[in-house]
Amino acid sequence: MFIRQIHYLLALAKTGHFGRAAEISHVSQPALSTAIQHLEEELGITIIKRGRRFQGFTEEGERILQWARILAEDWEGLRQTATQCNQQLTGVLRIGAIPTTLAVTPLLTQPVQSEYPGIAIQLVSHCAEELMRQLDSFELDLGLTYLEDPRLKGFKTLPLYIERHVLLARNPDPGLIKSSLSWRDIAGLPLCLLTQNMQNRRLIDAAFREADVSPNVMLETDSISALYAHVRSAGLYSVAPHSMLIQFETHQDITAIPLTPELSRPVGLIIRRQDLFSPIQDAAWRMAQQLDLQQQFDSLIATGY
Repeated sequence: MFIRQIHYLLALAKTGHFGRAAEISHVSQPALSTAIQHLEEELGITIIKRGRRFQGFTEEGERILQWARILAEDWEGLRQTATQCNQQLTGVLRIGAIPTTLAVTPLLTQPVQSEYPGIAIQLVSHCAEELMRQLDSFELDLGLTYLEDPRLKGFKTLPLYIERHVLLARNPDPGLIKSSLSWRDIAGLPLCLLTQNMQNRRLIDAAFREADVSPNVMLETDSISALYAHVRSAGLYSVAPHSMLIQFETHQDITAIPLTPELSRPVGLIIRRQDLFSPIQDAAWRMAQQLDLQQQFDSLIATGY
């Protein structure tokens, strides 16, 4: 009963509504309300501000909520360990990824599910700050993000590859395919780039500023797929991470050309530092250590110039 009460409490925190919390908990609203009341009686404190509608948590309730998340995570780890002892690792692996790394995630999720078919995966896209917040609050198990972030000191990291930015072009002029194509060389091309609120775009803008030029941006979008489509079908050029090319069907007329100076950043997995990882976290981390993504991505860049 105690574990169910904890999960009811977390459902209420997630939804902010008794009815929706009961719905996702697969119980009636009276049953959920009664279970939380019993938890309050058991602990001897008031957890929820009550009125005609849910009005939030008391100060004491917020503190209890932090422990509830830890207890729920520990319970899930205990359950996974029990199933692992039966050689049937099951459960949900919750992965968060920054938008420009989403194309990479199948290279991690596919090996995990091939080895452990009982594992279901929930994959969401967030900015780096939100990934860290959700890892800290046990809402995610793993994050995939840039590793050059000073805020990652509280996390364990696993480098997976160095992301290299390239110029994407359809049937480029031979003059563009050279060993020292600079940011100044491409500033005048008709470019499509990610929107300015995205971390990847801020890196690209900084590279152009460093070259003391302003890019000729014809289109902005928050979609990697849209960038590729406009290079393929609208005669535009783009600057993008070479790892994103893995998600598209190979077209001989699309060329990824390296830029000088190189704009690169390490990308990898992050996990909340804790004494004991759940079996699912441990399995995914171990399988990620066996990946060789760098060679796979680097092979997509134009050579022979």
